[in-house]
Amino acid sequence: MSRSQRNDNFIDKSFTVMADIILKVFPASRKEKEAFAYYRDGMSAQADGEYAEALENYQEALKLEEDPNDRSYVLYNMGLIYASNGDHEKALSLYHEALEENPRLPQALNNIAVIYHYMGERAKEDGKEDESEKLFDQAADYWKQAILQAPNNYIEAQNWLKTTGRSDIDVYF
Repeated sequence: MSRSQRNDNFIDKSFTVMADIILKVFPASRKEKEAFAYYRDGMSAQADGEYAEALENYQEALKLEEDPNDRSYVLYNMGLIYASNGDHEKALSLYHEALEENPRLPQALNNIAVIYHYMGERAKEDGKEDESEKLFDQAADYWKQAILQAPNNYIEAQNWLKTTGRSDIDVYF
C-alpha cells in the first residue's frame, strides 16, 4: 500500500483523492503517473518527518521523471531534507542540480543563500573574518538572483542586503 493510501489526515486524504482524479483524467503516460505517485508519497513522508522514506520515494521519482521542471522540484525537496539534517554540502549540490533543471526556481536560490549565510555566521564566530565575508558575499549573490525572480519575496534578505551594503539597487520591484 502506498503512503498516500495510508494517510489519516483529512487534508492529506483530500489532496490524495484530488491528485488521483487529476491523474486519471490528465493525459499522461503510465511512467509520468508513476513518477508523480512516488513524488506525492515522498512529499507525504517528508511532511511526516519520515526523511529516509521520503528520499527513497524521491529517488524513484527521479528515475522515472523526464520533465526538467518536475525533476527540479524533486531535487529541491531532497535538498530541503539534507539541509534540515545539517548536511549543507549535499543540500547545496541538490539545489544546484535543481537549478540546472529549472533556472527559475527562486526558492532554491534563496536556500543556497541561507546556507552560505549560515556558514558565514559560523566562520565569523570562529574568528575567520575573511572566510566569513566571502560566504556573506556568496549569500548576497544568490539572494539578489532570488529577489530578481520573485521581487515581492525575501523581504528579510532584501533588508540584510541593504543594511550590509551588499545591495546594488534600491528597489527590486
